[in-house]
This record gives sequence, C-alpha cells and structure tokens, in this order.
Amino acid sequence: MAVFTEVPFSDAAALLSRLGAGELLSLTGIPAGIENTNYFAVTAERQLVITVFERLSRSELPFYLGLMEHLALRGLPVPRPLAADSGELTHTLSGKPAAVTLRLPGAPQLTPTPLQSERVAQTLAQLHVAGRDYARQQPNPRGLAFWEASVPWLAPLLPQASRALLTSELVFQQQLAASTAYTALPRGATHGDLFRDNVLFENDRLTGLLDFYFAATDSFLFDLAVCLNDWCGAPDGSLSTERAADFVTAYERVRELEELERELIPACLRAAALRFWITRLVDVHRPRDASLLKPHDPAQFERILQRRVAEPWQP
Repeated sequence: MAVFTEVPFSDAAALLSRLGAGELLSLTGIPAGIENTNYFAVTAERQLVITVFERLSRSELPFYLGLMEHLALRGLPVPRPLAADSGELTHTLSGKPAAVTLRLPGAPQLTPTPLQSERVAQTLAQLHVAGRDYARQQPNPRGLAFWEASVPWLAPLLPQASRALLTSELVFQQQLAASTAYTALPRGATHGDLFRDNVLFENDRLTGLLDFYFAATDSFLFDLAVCLNDWCGAPDGSLSTERAADFVTAYERVRELEELERELIPACLRAAALRFWITRLVDVHRPRDASLLKPHDPAQFERILQRRVAEPWQP
C-alpha cells in the first residue's frame, strides 16, 4: 500500500502508547499496493502494521475491522486489530482514520507450489464458513455499480479492440447480475482481493491473509473466481486447468459448491477479470499523489478476460 500520508514518528508513537502496544522503536513505510498508507511499526513488545485509510471513511471501517476481528477470533490467520480501552477498532492518525493490527509472520509466495495454492483454497473456504454468522453487511465497493460508473469515461481512452471488449463485457455482466441464477448464489462475507501478495507463508504453512479492505457481502463464487484467476493463472492470461481443478477440489474439502455455482464459474471468472481490469485502468488514468505509488498494469487483466471469454472453464 503506497505511502500517501507521511506520518510523523511522534504521532505514531503516541497512538501506540495509547493502545498499550509499547514504545515505538522503528517506523517504515510499505511501498506495495495503491489504496492505503501502511507502515511497519516495531515496538519494544511486538511487531505491528499501522494503516491510514485514504479512501474509506470512518463510517465504513467497522465492517472491515470487525470482520478481521471476527475471523481472527475463530482461528483464521487474519491480522487482529488492536482496540482502544473503549473497544473501538478505528483510531485517528494525521487527521485520518487509522487501524493498528498485529504483523503476521511469513512472506508472500509469488510463484506458489501446488500445495501452497491448495492451502489458500482451503483457507478461503474456511473464511466463507466462518463469516456466515458475521452480522454486518457491506455491498462490494468495486462491484457492478462501480463498473457502470467507470466504463463510460474509461472506454473512450482505450484502443478500439480494448474498448469493444470492455463495453461488451459490461453488458454481459449486467445481464448476469440481473439473472435469477446469479441472485440465487450463496452469499456472505468475502475477502475480494486474495491475490498472491496478500497471503503469507512459512514454507508450506499458510500464516496470514492480508488486506481485507475490499471485503464485502458478496457471492462466495466471485471470491473463488478472483483466486482462480490469480493462483491458477499464467502471465499470458491462460488458466491452468489442472491447478484450477485442484484448487476447487481443495476448496470443497471445507465447503462443497452448489451445482448452480459450478455452472456459473465461467461467467464469474470473467467478472473477476473485468473487476480488476477496470480498477487498474482507473488507477492509471486517474492517478493520485503518493510518495511510493506503483500502479499495477491493467493489460494483465485485459489478457485474462480475453482468455476467459475465448476459453471458458468449469470443473
């Protein structure tokens, strides 16, 4: 997550002191990502992550932080937010809403082994099961309404072939979202952004799920499709059908898919590709100032969408 807000050391130290987290020894900005400002903070007692929210409002944060606490209390490897004495999970830093979470061990595996991918699938299913009784609701902030608002101004900026793909796929997804089949899909708390760089491992042991700030109340299938495109995909946009089948099998060891979900996997793989193509286009064409900002390449998800349209897959 890029550094948009430069946090003075003294301000961070004061916040951590109020939370009983110990004396701050070091504070280091994290350059990865594009949504929030994040710092690694080391105190005399523990290692933490401080997040300053650049887009999310204070009123939106209880859903995300509450979900993280909910899942952590149920044994999932999720960074649990530190609460104030009042129980409040949202704090203030540099005049913006902020959170402090425990830093989990491990590191991302950007070229995961089949076993590591299967661990992700099982943990995703565990998240879906554990989140069923999470009371708060939150529509997907980067769902269909966001696509419909973004495509009209993005399309004229693209080459003709890309413009045609973007606009035609939006129509397809609008029709899908309006269908009785899609509205009947099982729903609940979802992560929404479980890419390789948001999962931590120590060897083959999955130690952390990160970045819950695109979580939502959405179809479990869309969450699964996001993972399939990333964990089972290749740089040319193709999907490894063998790894995808193994991923679904591992997921179903925890939560079995309904027949309707199986039928809609090809359409949801396309939806997941479109979602990230649009958001990456927005980040490129409407950039924000940030001292370490590194926007992702939209072309990756254009390639993925092209392949999912041309080569539909279902287990």
